[in-house]
Amino acid sequence: MSSLFVKNASAIVTCDDQDTVLENASILIRDGAVAYMGPEDQAADETLDASGCIVYPGLINTHHHLYQTFSRNLPQVQNMELFDWLRTLYEIWKNLDREAVYHSSIVGMAELLKTGCTTVFDHHYVFPGGAGDLLEAQFAAAGDLGVRMYASRGSMDLSKKDGGLPPDSVVQTVDEILRDCQRAVEKYHDPSPLSMRMVALAPCSPFSVSAELLRQSALLARDLGVRLHTHLCETRDEERYVLEKYGKRPLAYMEDLGWVGPDVWYAHGIHFNDTELKLLADTGTGVAHCPISNMKLSSGVCRIPEMLELGVPVGLAVDGSASNDGSNLLEELRMAYLLHRLHASERAPSGYECLKTATRGSARVLGREDIGSLEPGKAGDLFLIRRDRMELVGADLDVKSLLGTVGFKGPVDATVVNGKVVVKDGRLTGVDEEKAVREARACVQNYLNR
Repeated sequence: MSSLFVKNASAIVTCDDQDTVLENASILIRDGAVAYMGPEDQAADETLDASGCIVYPGLINTHHHLYQTFSRNLPQVQNMELFDWLRTLYEIWKNLDREAVYHSSIVGMAELLKTGCTTVFDHHYVFPGGAGDLLEAQFAAAGDLGVRMYASRGSMDLSKKDGGLPPDSVVQTVDEILRDCQRAVEKYHDPSPLSMRMVALAPCSPFSVSAELLRQSALLARDLGVRLHTHLCETRDEERYVLEKYGKRPLAYMEDLGWVGPDVWYAHGIHFNDTELKLLADTGTGVAHCPISNMKLSSGVCRIPEMLELGVPVGLAVDGSASNDGSNLLEELRMAYLLHRLHASERAPSGYECLKTATRGSARVLGREDIGSLEPGKAGDLFLIRRDRMELVGADLDVKSLLGTVGFKGPVDATVVNGKVVVKDGRLTGVDEEKAVREARACVQNYLNR
């Protein structure tokens, strides 16, 4: 048994059902789970001094492409929209291997940890022939950092010759994909409470996979008891593609293939109409909201106020680093707040509602009841911010809304995952940062010059 005592926090924002904020309180985490919250001192193996700090539940990222960390800020794609952007970048991504995936995962997840994110979902769907077990590389990176990892066995079976966007070298047959999906779930998926390793099945998008792959993936996922994820309704180009090829709107197409329900969530979900929003709500189908990526690629504004009013499961996400150019979920949280204030005025979610979207909402989207709030029995995932920082003077009167309305530029002072301190004084504890940077810089240069 291991234990951590987070001692004497100035305020603890729990995000529980009552929206409780505890003042001058502490948290005992035992064997990864919260065992006590309150004013009393508790014996523990390790103590983390939280004096003068605000404690928040760990943020949860519901959509990412960590491999894209090594194709950020490339000048040739900066003014492109999604389809042209993808066609250009696939010529780089087809050179991925285990080394590039490991180091790009380290860089992306390190930034997430340093900005308060404790659970990372990654949508990896580029599997070049002969690249090896790329999910193993991701889980190795997550283990070295100490982050809670939710990976996906993504897939593509339509290349350029089939009318899709990717080159032939990164697509596979349906049978090859399904075999490896089953292998990945059997090898890596742990559905137990407080799990640090989970796997979803995640065909890439309606314009890079066949109807057969979507249908068979849904059947296999339900047979294996895992969740389903894909991109949907991200752009008008996608909508036109599906209408022209299949004669129906994207959500109706996916519904016909078994892709609605509480075990399904979509990335982006920008271009749903009113009837489709109601279907999402009625079926419990979730959406990963990626505001910065949506703005950068000129994709549109997701209808988050309407979704929240209807009860659609909504989580927050940074999306791939090449369409965001970062992995900062705190920045994403504030951008979500500002975007919807601009676009929806008084109907927009408050700063605190944006925080709950990134915690409880994201946990719901991932089907996790053990993360997303600070309560006895739930995971000991949290982060700390000192109140005595110059930039927070006069800004911390409402600690619940602060991260949305004022924002915090990070890195945070400490991050705890599963009861273990993985960021302390703004520095990673699981890896040598200087060494990790040197190795990653060498790797990215080698990768981009192939």
